[in-house]
Amino acid sequence: MFDDDYALEDQGLEEQALEVLQRVFGYDAFRHPQQEIVNHVVAGNDALVLMPTGAGKSLCYQVPALVRAGTGVVVSPLIALMQDQVDALTELGVRAAFLNSTQDFARVREVEQAFLSGELDLLYVAPERLLTDRCLSLLDRGRIALFAIDEAHCVSQWGHDFRPEYLGLSTLHERWPDVPRIALTATATDATRVEIAQRLGLDNARAFVSSFDRPNIRYRIVEKNDPRRQLLEFLTTEHPGDAGIVYCLSRAKVEETAEFLSAQGIRALPYHAGLDQAIRAANQSTFLREDGVVMVATIAFGMGIDKPDVRFVAHLDLPKSVEGYYQETGRAGRDGMPAQAWMAYGLQDVMQQRRMIDESTGDDAYKRRLGAMLDAMLGLCETVECRRVRLLAYFGQKATACGNCDTCLEPPQTWDGTQAAQKILSAVYRLWKERGQRYGSGHVIDILRGKKTDRVTQYQHDELSVFGVGADLSEKDWRNVLRQLITQGLLAVDHESYGTLALTEDSRAVLKGERTLMLRRELAKPGKTRESSGSKAKVAVNLPPEAEALFTALRAWRGEVARNHGVPAYVIFHDATLREIALARPSSIDELGGVSGVGARKLEAYGEEILERVSKF
Repeated sequence: MFDDDYALEDQGLEEQALEVLQRVFGYDAFRHPQQEIVNHVVAGNDALVLMPTGAGKSLCYQVPALVRAGTGVVVSPLIALMQDQVDALTELGVRAAFLNSTQDFARVREVEQAFLSGELDLLYVAPERLLTDRCLSLLDRGRIALFAIDEAHCVSQWGHDFRPEYLGLSTLHERWPDVPRIALTATATDATRVEIAQRLGLDNARAFVSSFDRPNIRYRIVEKNDPRRQLLEFLTTEHPGDAGIVYCLSRAKVEETAEFLSAQGIRALPYHAGLDQAIRAANQSTFLREDGVVMVATIAFGMGIDKPDVRFVAHLDLPKSVEGYYQETGRAGRDGMPAQAWMAYGLQDVMQQRRMIDESTGDDAYKRRLGAMLDAMLGLCETVECRRVRLLAYFGQKATACGNCDTCLEPPQTWDGTQAAQKILSAVYRLWKERGQRYGSGHVIDILRGKKTDRVTQYQHDELSVFGVGADLSEKDWRNVLRQLITQGLLAVDHESYGTLALTEDSRAVLKGERTLMLRRELAKPGKTRESSGSKAKVAVNLPPEAEALFTALRAWRGEVARNHGVPAYVIFHDATLREIALARPSSIDELGGVSGVGARKLEAYGEEILERVSKF
């Protein structure tokens, strides 16, 4: 580790970095800790940066690449997004290009020649391309300012997005020991961070770990009860016309959900690895470049998505880990405006994820690690405390109750579920002890509630002493109890025996009354939390009427410019910049140049057009 109190030998480099930030990107000052990171890399040092999505990670390597001599080489796994990333930099006047498999030979040669001639500030390369003999030879013949390894968590085999080609990136330090490297990711536990440093050879890199908190995101988890209907209600009442992402576990569910939402008048598109590549690319482009599109996807979609105005991320299935959940929900509200992370979660999610772990081909250690990751995710779902506190604690960060999650806005009730747990554990025990049989959750609940179904009477289970002892609870209540018992490891699901229930070593203490169980009570409540209904439109714009009219006009102008340039609208200007223009109503080029996000290139390209539209109001 480098000393935190290091000093740059050439203080002029710090001034150059700030000048680049102001002139090229249009920002007056760096956010914390961007300046410290930038100065560290500009001085030629290695860095490992953990910074939440939307906090400005890209500036941490883009600014040093523009200050240092040579070309900044950015390793990115996101071939489908490189064009948009390069387009965004080109709009700023930065000389950027990429090399990937989508280009023909002539274009590849053109980019290579530009690199060798020193005509590029930034070059984006996929890891597979970077490690080819041709590309390595190319880099040997040019001048490299730095290596930026984006989405660095992909190197971790225990992470949520492992990419085996990342394992070869340790060669960068071996081949170019004097070129600084900066590895960046939006999410990593302490263990993942150590693994990233080891696998990339960043042993002497300084680690910069920012707060993982995204206070603008409201976390909300609801009990599953016809989840498609719940999702539809969430979208129509709280996010009509908003851009968002809906995650599903399977490809079939992605397509079914997209069709369902489309039939309800919501513009929804599917995305999963089984779709034709051209369809995936077209759907992704539509989502990025048009307003109000909902992308229904597996986790194959989303890494590196720069769209700032995603107002919600919804999950119809339980994510496999807290890291995956954090990464996926972090795609909402990158512009800092209010956004929501919504999930529908139920008993079948728990059983499905347990089954997937049991059926994994990995060894016992691998399964135990997956089980621990799932337990942490289940703990987040079942907590009666602030969800943000629980989420941040997973990443080793302490926090106080946020006031902006469902458990803060509507604190859940708890109840002594010891007797209910004893009843259900007794039913499972007696089926096995007296009859030598195991059954699934539905049949056990029928026995407890005293329902004489054909199956119950056929096997004479209505003669068991536990028959009818749970008639005081509804089927829904019993499923809540079951889910929490499975979550806490007090019941196991034997997937080799068609999902039957079995006791665990921890069941005994509950059956004997040696352990008290306080369970979360699921309350019947509206589909939306307090303060959420109707708040979206007001909070998202938050402008006086005259400024709102100007903001709307500026967005319309921006959309037309973006279509003419063939780029997403946010590449021209972010909503935050247009809001500031609408409020400030600049009357001169100098005044417009003082608006955050208006750099020299954009001021020159669009300044007069913007002032003309402002003057009309």
